[in-house]
Amino acid sequence: MKIATWNVNGIRAREAQLCDWLERDRPDVVCLQEIKARPDQVPERCRLTEYHAFWHGAGGYSGVSLHVRQELLQAPEFAHPHFDMETRIVHAALDNTVLACVYVPNGGKDYAAKLAFLKNLVDWVHALHAEGRELILCGDINIARTDVDVHPRERRPGVIGQREEERALFASLLGDVLVDVTRTLDPDNERLFTWWPPWRDMRKRNIGWRIDYILASRAIAERATECRVLADIGTSDHAPIMMTLSP
Repeated sequence: MKIATWNVNGIRAREAQLCDWLERDRPDVVCLQEIKARPDQVPERCRLTEYHAFWHGAGGYSGVSLHVRQELLQAPEFAHPHFDMETRIVHAALDNTVLACVYVPNGGKDYAAKLAFLKNLVDWVHALHAEGRELILCGDINIARTDVDVHPRERRPGVIGQREEERALFASLLGDVLVDVTRTLDPDNERLFTWWPPWRDMRKRNIGWRIDYILASRAIAERATECRVLADIGTSDHAPIMMTLSP
């Protein structure tokens, strides 16, 4: 099974790139963030008829979508936790596994709202874990977990996305609950970035941050044979990530 996530930074701007990528790699689950479109504004070509899909956007900024290949299940029930705001999270169940797509606020306009969202996300994840549910949480968390996840030129103590209180909340998502699959499979890569400032050829020079993640319950993470950043895909300021699971 292949599970992929991508902050497209506007589905209408990335229409052809999304479709070309999905045709090339054919993931079974697709999580998109920052679609910047209402469901009726999604280009017809992006509706991905081979997937069960839920488009959760209100136009403007933000918005997420979740797509599950139809062969995997009959008709998923898509839902949103109580703390959803600005169309930022959607999830569905595949047997005992909850698949979730999330776009955490960046905090630049309302840092307190970001912290509140993260605290609610932590509580929700822990509640699912306590119920015995497995979880795959994909998306743009808008936090660099450690200094290693930021290029040395971009490391700035106290800047939003690198603050200790944000990182502490992120750590609460992990521990005995979830695994950072990308880093686990590539622990020594100091240039493992998923987002680049959109100026001065930062992406071309690979001067960026790692703020997009695939997090999974330990039993699922142990089945991961690969979890790659696909830096060759698209013109968004983010790159997709794709995880491959053994049967």
